Amino acid sequence: MISDRPAEVEDRAVPGHWEGDLIIGSTASKSAIGTLVERTSGYVMLLYLAEDHTARTVAAAMITAMNTLPEQLRRSTTWDQGAEMSRHQEITMATGMPIYFCEPHSPWQRGSNENTNGLLEWSPEVGHPV
Repeated sequence: MISDRPAEVEDRAVPGHWEGDLIIGSTASKSAIGTLVERTSGYVMLLYLAEDHTARTVAAAMITAMNTLPEQLRRSTTWDQGAEMSRHQEITMATGMPIYFCEPHSPWQRGSNENTNGLLEWSPEVGHPV
């Protein structure tokens, strides 16, 4: 749980702590994008999930993306309690990065990620979030 995260995550002084979530596409496309935001720098990594957003697909995408980073930038990730993270132990084993979970219905506990998702979901063509 988020209460188990190291204190260094809170003040954003140490890089390598991430927040993550999914942006789900249309029902017809079944697509999704995983979003990862590094808490210190605001650096964003997008995980394109073209086929589905099952736990297996999300885990594979996260492992591939996070293992492109140096070890010191893989300190932790905080995610919501969605079913797409049911393979979190597999991700941790493959990346060396522990995953912490927000309390239910508490998106503000991943505030950087929620803000980023809001910016990505904005559609200027229609003048409101899609």
